Parts: sequence; structure tokens; C-alpha cells
Amino acid sequence: MLIRNLTPQWILMLILIVIILYLKLRINFLEENYQSLHDAVVQIQSELKDNIKSDVRIHKPKNYEEFVIIYNRVPKTASTSFVGLVYDLCKQNKYHVLHINITNNMHTLTLFNQMQFANNISEWNTIKPAFYHGHMAFLNFEKFGIKQTPLYINILRKPLDRFVSYYYFLRYGDNFRPHLIRRKHGDTKTFDECVSIGQPDCDPNNMWLQIPFLCGHDPACWEVGNKWALEEAKRNLQRHYLLVGVTEELAEFVQILQIVFPRFFKGAYESFLHNNKSHLRQTTQKIDPLPETVEKIQKTVVWKMENELYNFALTHFHAVKKRLINASIQDSNQRFMYEKIRPK
Repeated sequence: MLIRNLTPQWILMLILIVIILYLKLRINFLEENYQSLHDAVVQIQSELKDNIKSDVRIHKPKNYEEFVIIYNRVPKTASTSFVGLVYDLCKQNKYHVLHINITNNMHTLTLFNQMQFANNISEWNTIKPAFYHGHMAFLNFEKFGIKQTPLYINILRKPLDRFVSYYYFLRYGDNFRPHLIRRKHGDTKTFDECVSIGQPDCDPNNMWLQIPFLCGHDPACWEVGNKWALEEAKRNLQRHYLLVGVTEELAEFVQILQIVFPRFFKGAYESFLHNNKSHLRQTTQKIDPLPETVEKIQKTVVWKMENELYNFALTHFHAVKKRLINASIQDSNQRFMYEKIRPK
């Protein structure tokens, strides 16, 4: 009845008022939704930025700045030649080199010093990236709860060649420090004469060195002829060493390190070939043993075990070399990528 009494103008005005109220409500609703959407977009953008920063941190090459390499060098395996090369490269490749000096030239540490050594190397961040070298047995850092363990490398030599070289080194020294008087200076007996009279200096048990160096600090590692020690040395070579080369193929050892780890070894191969470092230290007056002496030594248990480790390392080294230096087309063109990443 009321609507019938209204003029058309009033009816139109009421309709307009209703429409305006409706539109206002819709605008308010849309503004609220827009604000919610805007807030959500801002949050997503913020999360994406955080993720990108996180990814950059993960993949940044700065991780290479935290690497530590330990070269627990076996005596008379061309270790001085190799370490000389490492010192030559340290400035241009921006890493530190440190010699591990143990009291009385001992090859193993007490348990207390093992813990101290492992923690010190792991936590000494200002010196990283770092290359440590010294005549010491392998030490497994995982034993002390350290997650980021160092990379180990080493060089082995044919056991009898190493033994003979060390025998003459103790008497005549080398061309690295020719005027230094050695412990056995004045003893002019040849290695053959020493073996024939059974002198302690040339006791084949003295060859027991490369096995314990790779075996580690367990007392059993240093028991001459211990079969477990040989197997443990093999296991450590496979599990804990980045690379174990051989003296007889030192150039290839350097070349592989340059390919695999240029952060430390960029330019190493060229420097090794052209800077007269390949024979930096040579034992003076070394005489090759007679065939009968070689035959006698090679019949011993220690030589057979040391030679088994050497051949094991050589086979492993050749397998690595085959796929890097003498690579097939398939290996040389090998790449890897990531795909099918979920959630998107």
C-alpha cells in the first residue's frame, strides 16, 4: 500500500539506494579479499627470497673454503717432491700448508692427542682451507664424533724399492740436504752385504710401514705380519682416502688431483712437469740389489703382505686413472643433472 502511494521518482530513488548499498558492500568485500591476497603474495615472495638465499648458501663455492686435506706421508715415497709442489702452489691457490711434527718422529699419537688433534684441525677455521702433511698413521675423525672429516691422500711405493732407498738414505743422505750427517753415516756396507750377514738394518720386518700407515692407530696395525692390519689398510684406502697414488706414477697422481680438486691443485700438473720438482729429493749412492737378494726378500711374509697392499692400491689407482686421464668418449662426456624435483 505504501509503495503504491509513492511516486515513480521515490521508487527510483529507493532502487538506487539499494544498488549503492549493495555495491558498497561488494567493494568492501573485494577490498578485504585484495588485502588478504596482497598479504599472501608478500609472504610468498618473502619465503621465496629466503629459499633463494638458502640455496645460494648451500651451493656457494665458499664450502670449498672449509676443506682440509691430510697427507699422512709414508717415508721414501717421493713425498718431499710432492709436498714441495704443494708449497709452491699454496700462495696462488690461496690455502695454508702445515707440517705435522710429532715428538721424536713418532708415527702415532696417544688417545688424548688423537682427540686434541682431531678437534683442533676441525675447529681451526681461520687456517682453512688447509693442507696438513706429516709422517703419521691414518686417524679416523669419525671416531671422535666429527661429521665433516678431512680428505686423506697418500702415495705408496714398491716395498722393496722403498726399503732399499731408506737403507742408503740413512747412510748417504740425499741431494735435498747433502751436507747433513745421517744416522748411519760411515757404514759403507751395501744392502746386499747387509742382507747376507743378517744385519738388523735390513731385516725384512722393517718393511712393515705402508700397511700400518694406512691401517691407523690401532695397536694391531703395528704388529708385524698382522693379517687384520692388511685388510684394515685396504678398507681405509677404499672408504677414507680421496686418492692413493704410487711413486712410479707420480705425474699421473698430480694430474688426477688437479682434475678432481682444482681448488688446491690448479696448475699443479704443469708446474710438476716444468719446474724440476719431479726429482727434488734423490737418495745418494743407491745401489740396486742383486737378483739373489731380491729373491730372498720376496720370500718373506712381510714383503708379500706389503706388496699385496701396493698392488691393491695400484689397481685402485689405475681404475681411477682410466676414467679420468685415459677416459673413453662416454666417460669424458659424462655429466649429471637434477630433475623431477618435488614438491614444486
